[in-house]
This record gives sequence, structure tokens and C-alpha cells, in this order.
Amino acid sequence: MKKKFWLGLASVALLAACGNGAETDSSNGGAGEGAVIGGNFELSGGASAYGTPMDQGVKLAVENINEAGGVLGEDVSYKSYDNKSEPQEAASVATRLATEDNVSAIIGPATTGDANAQTPAVTRAGVPAILPAATGDDVTMDGETVWEYIFRVCFQDSFQGEVLANFAQNNLEATKAVIIVDNSTDYGVGLAEAFKDVFTGDIVKEENFTTGQTDFQAILTNIRNEDFDVIFIPGYYEEAGLVIKQAREMGIEQPILGPDGFANSILVELAGEQNVNNVYYTGHFTPNSEEPKVQEFLAQYEEKYGTAADSFAALAYDAANLLFEAMEVAGSTDPQAVTDALPTITGFEGITGTFSLDENHNPIKNTFVIELQGGVEVANTIVEP
Repeated sequence: MKKKFWLGLASVALLAACGNGAETDSSNGGAGEGAVIGGNFELSGGASAYGTPMDQGVKLAVENINEAGGVLGEDVSYKSYDNKSEPQEAASVATRLATEDNVSAIIGPATTGDANAQTPAVTRAGVPAILPAATGDDVTMDGETVWEYIFRVCFQDSFQGEVLANFAQNNLEATKAVIIVDNSTDYGVGLAEAFKDVFTGDIVKEENFTTGQTDFQAILTNIRNEDFDVIFIPGYYEEAGLVIKQAREMGIEQPILGPDGFANSILVELAGEQNVNNVYYTGHFTPNSEEPKVQEFLAQYEEKYGTAADSFAALAYDAANLLFEAMEVAGSTDPQAVTDALPTITGFEGITGTFSLDENHNPIKNTFVIELQGGVEVANTIVEP
């Protein structure tokens, strides 16, 4: 029987900060005999805007499952550490969770670089890791071989690059595109290549920037007088928000496309809501969904944390609940038993959609292209895999 892990609003909330703040511990009571799961997240550093809501999403999932009776009749405990947005630290955190805390599984990290860094550690320890948002194509694969202990609940970069290229030419009827790419990250470079592989029109110009750059005037001056229909910015919200702001202030009004790295409210803060018009990006879910479970999740999260849940919180919540279901299917919290159970789960019903895992441990699921006008989502287009 397929077990659904959507749980009603939980009143339980026992969260304690431990140590120097690098570790958090969430449970519903004493130590007990239940599963211990680990969190390896970017709680500080450059990717903290992704890692923090993920950590919060897992904590909420743990509270809800414990309120509903736990997993296999026992409460779940959660231990998370800050990997500081550094690959070396992510590897250290994974080792600590697997060998010292003896977790049944790890959720995280957020980014592809940090996720790849932890893979050797979890592989040596034989502990499964579920990645909420590491979209790099290679994270579940070692060449042609699937990493046994690595799974994810998000789409891949090649898929979102394809989705955006098709959206540009089919929905926006674009035949000429400009690409402004963060060429200092694998994320940006991979997305740019995926877009170019599918876009059948002309790439009029391709400009590069690096992570941390704040002045885009020279780049925008180079494209300002070109004849093009759309701009694609494969990069993260920190730089993309400033590109949007400066482009609009220069009078560049063409539609702007971006990946899931746009999915943070700080993008609108950086750009100014008056400048975030005709902006489209790939999203893992939409808060405008009318599904009761989505709206209840959003209400829970906002009540607990005082802020709106984003797609990264939702992905981590799904990762945790997928893990709980795997434990129930396995009838065990043993790491190897959980690893073996994960690929067998079909039709998992999460906040970010219903999905199964394919032979490469990637989810088969819909995605969304979110339209922003005045900095607010006004529409979304569902794209099937």
C-alpha cells in the first residue's frame, strides 16, 4: 500500500540550538530508539539563503511526523550542522553525521558543489543522502555508473535549460536570444550549454560575469543596441537581481529568463519590484497552488518561522518525507535498508508534486515556469518531463 506522508498542522515545536550554533537538534522528546537523520546545510556563507530554509523545512517535517506517531512507531530525531557553503566543510559534516552521530540518512547539501564533496564520505560510510536542490547533472552519477547512496528530489540543470529554451521559442516566440552567464560556476555554464543545445534561434551575443560581481553596466552596454527578443541569465539571485535592476534602468525591456537560482525573494529586493516585469524562471513549486496540502504547508511554515516558505523549504520538506516513507517501506531505519527502499517508491505525493525516482535516482516530475510582474508571481506554466 502506498503511504502518503502529508500531515496536518502540528502544534509540537521543540527546537534547541546546541554548541556554538553550528549544530541544531530537533526532536519530539527524549532520545528514544527512533531514527536519527542528519542535515548537511549551508547555514552561513554564500548559499545560506538556500540552506537555511531547507534546514527549516526538514525540522518542520520531523515535528509533523512525530506528532503523527513517528516512523515505525518511534520519534525521529534530527541533527544538522552548518557546512558554511564550503565543499570541504560539507565533506566533514557528512563524515561527522555518518560516523559519529550514526544517522540513518542525510538530507542536503543545497548546492551541487557541496553535494559532490560529500559523496565520497557517504559512499564510504554506506549512508544514503537525499539532495533537495542540487541540480547539477552529475551529482547522482559517476560517469555512467549511478552513485548507490545519492538521491535527489529536484530536476536537473539540463532539464531546466531545455524547458527555458522551449519556453522562449514556443511561448514567447523568441528567435534571437542574448545569454549573460555566470561562467565562474558549473551551474551557470551547464545551464547555458543546455539552453543553447535546444534553442533553435540565434544566440546574438553571450556575455560572462563572475559570482560576486555587482556592476553590469559594461555587459549591458554591449547588448543594449543588439536586436534580440529575450535575455537568459543562468546564475543565482544575488547577481541576477542586480542585472535585472541595471538592465531595466538602462531601458532594456525584453523578457528575462532564469533558472531556479532566481527563486528567492531577495532577487526582487535587489532588483526593485518595479523592475521585475516580464521575468520568467523555472520553479520547483508554486505557492499559488490551490492544493490543500500546499496551502497547509505554507501556513505551517509561516506560523513557525515568520516568513513565507520558498521552493527550497518545500523541496527539503519533501526530501524528509520521502525518507520517512522509505523507512516505512524498509521496515527499518538501517542505512542500507533505507538505501535499498528508496528506488522502489513510486507515486510519492509531495509539496513539489507527485513523482517517482528513475534508474539514475532522479525524480520524474513536473516543473513550473513562473512569471513575475511587479515582482509578484502572476502566472505559471506547468511543464511535464
